[in-house]
Amino acid sequence: MRGSIESSELKDWQAALDVMTEEKGDAYAKRLLGELSQYLMGASQSYWNNITVTFSVDTKLVDACSKLIRWNAAVMVLKAGEYGSEIGGHLSSYASSTHMYEVGLNYFFKGHDNEPGDLILFQGHSSPGIYARSYLMGQLTESQLLHFRREVMGQGLSSYPHPWLMPDYWQFPTVSMGLGPLQGIYHAKLMKYMEARGFLKPSSRKVWVFCGDGEMDEVESIGALGVATRESLDNLIFVINCNLVRLDGPCRGNGQIMQELAGYFQGFGWDVIKVVWSQAWLDLVAKDSSGYLKERLMTLKDGQLQLMFVDKTNMQAWFLGDKNLAPLVEGWAINQFEALLPGGHDIQLVANAFHQATQSKKPCVVCVLTEKGHGLPGVSGKNTSHNQKNLSEDQLAKYAKHLGIKDPALAFQHPGESDHRIHFMKSQRDKLGGLLPRRHIASMSLSCPAIDAFGALLKPEADREFSTTMAFVRVLNILLRESSIAKRIVPILADEGRTLGMEGLFRQIGIYQSGGQQYTPHDRDEVSYYKESFDGQLLQEGLNEAGATSMWLAAATSYSVHQTPLIPIYAYYSMFGFQRVGDIIWAAADSRARGFLIGATAGRTTLGGEGLQHNDATSQLIASTIPNCRSYDPCYAYELAIIMQHGMKEMYEEQKDVFYYITVMNENYQHPEMVDDCYRDVIEGMYCIENASGAVVDLLASGTILRQMQRAAKWIRENTNISIRVWSVTSWSELAKNASIKTSQNKTTFIANKLEGSQLVVAASDYVKALPGLIHEYIACPYYTLGTDGFGMSDTREVLRQYYGVSEKEIAKSVIKAMVDVSLIDVLTANKLIEKSQMINPLADDRRSV
Repeated sequence: MRGSIESSELKDWQAALDVMTEEKGDAYAKRLLGELSQYLMGASQSYWNNITVTFSVDTKLVDACSKLIRWNAAVMVLKAGEYGSEIGGHLSSYASSTHMYEVGLNYFFKGHDNEPGDLILFQGHSSPGIYARSYLMGQLTESQLLHFRREVMGQGLSSYPHPWLMPDYWQFPTVSMGLGPLQGIYHAKLMKYMEARGFLKPSSRKVWVFCGDGEMDEVESIGALGVATRESLDNLIFVINCNLVRLDGPCRGNGQIMQELAGYFQGFGWDVIKVVWSQAWLDLVAKDSSGYLKERLMTLKDGQLQLMFVDKTNMQAWFLGDKNLAPLVEGWAINQFEALLPGGHDIQLVANAFHQATQSKKPCVVCVLTEKGHGLPGVSGKNTSHNQKNLSEDQLAKYAKHLGIKDPALAFQHPGESDHRIHFMKSQRDKLGGLLPRRHIASMSLSCPAIDAFGALLKPEADREFSTTMAFVRVLNILLRESSIAKRIVPILADEGRTLGMEGLFRQIGIYQSGGQQYTPHDRDEVSYYKESFDGQLLQEGLNEAGATSMWLAAATSYSVHQTPLIPIYAYYSMFGFQRVGDIIWAAADSRARGFLIGATAGRTTLGGEGLQHNDATSQLIASTIPNCRSYDPCYAYELAIIMQHGMKEMYEEQKDVFYYITVMNENYQHPEMVDDCYRDVIEGMYCIENASGAVVDLLASGTILRQMQRAAKWIRENTNISIRVWSVTSWSELAKNASIKTSQNKTTFIANKLEGSQLVVAASDYVKALPGLIHEYIACPYYTLGTDGFGMSDTREVLRQYYGVSEKEIAKSVIKAMVDVSLIDVLTANKLIEKSQMINPLADDRRSV
């Protein structure tokens, strides 16, 4: 096997080293080994091909397929432009990566018709070529290609890979630059985790991640490279299309982007394979016995290479302008210079590199030099190539000639099923396990526990105080005891387990560690010692919210990717979720993720002393913008139990493509028994927790501020004759979404039914006022919102709530003023009440018991 060392050979070298050490000393031996190491590193780090294997491939047939696909991809983009100039589409990205995709799809990428196959994260801007190929394979129709980027009527193709828009086709959303590489690493890690825990059989499956060199500037692209090495992800292959040009200009005009990237990956311990120069270049170099040409090529800056790619007369001038190089190309015509292509357009070399990558025992990156817009007349290699969305008649005619298309008319070409190219592509995909891209929509249904399983939370001990964070931990422990789903629960942490009271899980289910626990933890004799194991259930990602969220995304899509549903539950500081990694959560939504995000220590005033950076007052509002995110802000333990039980049923029994975001707090207080017949209303978004006959004022609140609202309502009742109802709002966003749907259908909303007859509604939460403002348009009477707008700060909860206007006292004052506005009381009475409200003592026993 390549890379392995025979034990007998190793012993021979060790013996030789011993002799040399004995004769010349340790210092000499170390210097010699250092020099040899530097020599080896120099060889691997040079700007040159380092492919060491060969692979049998039909280069002519692959090239013929590529040309047909490139033509149809161009036609698709150009026709979209005819329909609407603003629709756009990209011609150059696929043109530069075409040979990589054709080699991969015809020889390497395993389908998953009969068993789980490879994971292919296609580079987003290459989608036109992938669609054009699927047209030839019978996956897509000509009508669909004609509706590229025209999706509103339901028959178009999405601009980029979007599982939400094409659920049976695309598996992974990748076009938000940097998220493809990040997702790929954690998908590969999840596969190892699932193998260790018996969900998947060990196999040769690979995760192929296609990236652009410009994309690698994103922090997310390179930030987790060390994870791949640490986790021994030999199932992971990056393919970086080094076409030297990003959207505006050169990636590294004054440098060498491939060398820079290779240095990053080598530094993190990856195998690095380079495909720099085509065989035509290698043959020319072989003729130069002096080695001068190779030396010059290895020192070329990307800006110089780009100049040669854009116009081959510049390449000709480069040779002829050097007296040592001119003899090598004496008598050459311009077409001979045109044959000197980057290595990424040499099909044989690409195939060799891919084969070498599949044999690697480490995470591997294949860096491939290409031309941006390869073959596109007047476009190839230019700084403007990425934004090229149309071609003139002359350019189209030249492109048709270049691709061997006989009729340059703007029309799709399908030679028929009997054509040798179509037969080849289909037979190769049959051998590899089916068509790609392809996504499984559903998987096995799970049997989730009934609400009765959470009895301890539905009827908690009357005098016991605990937080909703602790209620969540109890729910998690109940789920881990449910035999039907216990194994599928995947708790995920970003190094805050002890903060959240989850340290008991360390010993109970173990922390997944691919290498097992190779040390004795100092706290081994403690109840909650730090237990790592090869088959641990808990995923501990360290201080890495982007990584933990990507891990959650991978587990939340396992039902489709691996046809094996998992129930990922990622708990974290709520401020470091949507605000920090919102783009990844949007990718999860696009991916049709199913799972739970638990925003712990939530609320601007509930966390208290941590201050501005930790005080979360916006995550619920941000979550409300994601259509398939069910976001809830419960106050009491039974509400949390209902929400999580219903979520499991909806996602894992009914198999709906939604995910849940639930905020929980760290404030301890007593929790009442479940209100009768509230289950459905808790899920809808609000239920009446304190009723009153003839109520004219309705008070709405969520999270821990509900308790402040209840106290304020109690004080107002004690000091006026106004009839007040109090509502626990478990989800402002669900109320708003459902009301919007009902309104569009000209039906009465849930909110209107509940608040019928109300003359005044006041709402509050521990978030910004805009959160309860989501339902403003659906309230028929005057509506006032209270919240915690502005910057966060440190202090006690009582002082913070007083400052932001969401304490019992401040809520009471706001309600009294609002009652004046709607003529429920007069100004004189209101002033007396406000003055009296200053005597409210939030620490009094009769207030705290609410």
